[in-house]
Amino acid sequence: MVDDHFMVRMGLSSSLNAEEDMEVIAEAGNAEDAFAAYRKHRPSMVLMDVRLPGMSGAEAVASITREFPDACILMLSTHSGEEEIHRSLQAGARGYILKSAMREELLRAIRKVREGKRYLDPVVAPLLAEHLTHRPLTSREVEVLRMVAKGMGNKEIAATLSIAEVTVKLHVSHVLEKLNVKDRTEAATAALKRGIISLD
Repeated sequence: MVDDHFMVRMGLSSSLNAEEDMEVIAEAGNAEDAFAAYRKHRPSMVLMDVRLPGMSGAEAVASITREFPDACILMLSTHSGEEEIHRSLQAGARGYILKSAMREELLRAIRKVREGKRYLDPVVAPLLAEHLTHRPLTSREVEVLRMVAKGMGNKEIAATLSIAEVTVKLHVSHVLEKLNVKDRTEAATAALKRGIISLD
């Protein structure tokens, strides 16, 4: 069980331990502890929050599956941004469910993933399908977009990245085009909603 909120871990753990075929054998509040716990306990299943302090849940999944390719990981999140879902599944997660799901749905998802099947929360499945129609941003465009969302101007971004201001303008122009928005504010809003960036 990997979640940075103790109360969430405690609630989920007691709920899952009430099931005859389930037992929570380890908990972690961040990606580094999750990796260490996986190495030590080799659980048959991992419930992983998407947003963790430091390394993200998707990065934690990538680290675990790199060393343990058969790791069975189900993402559990309050967030339904298409980019976060896509990154998690690309990293090796076998399913994605929202924390707002009913208990019975969570248990179904856990059992399904444990059987080697994939599971996508019905709420996020259409978002993932929509993701395939969007043009991806480059890593530099995401970097610029993150600074735009923080309210930084082109000159300030150029100085921070040690690039020409005209290059920043070009990146911003590409971002607006790819996100199909009119201005910087819309770009930041769309990117946050889709999970392309976060201001955590």
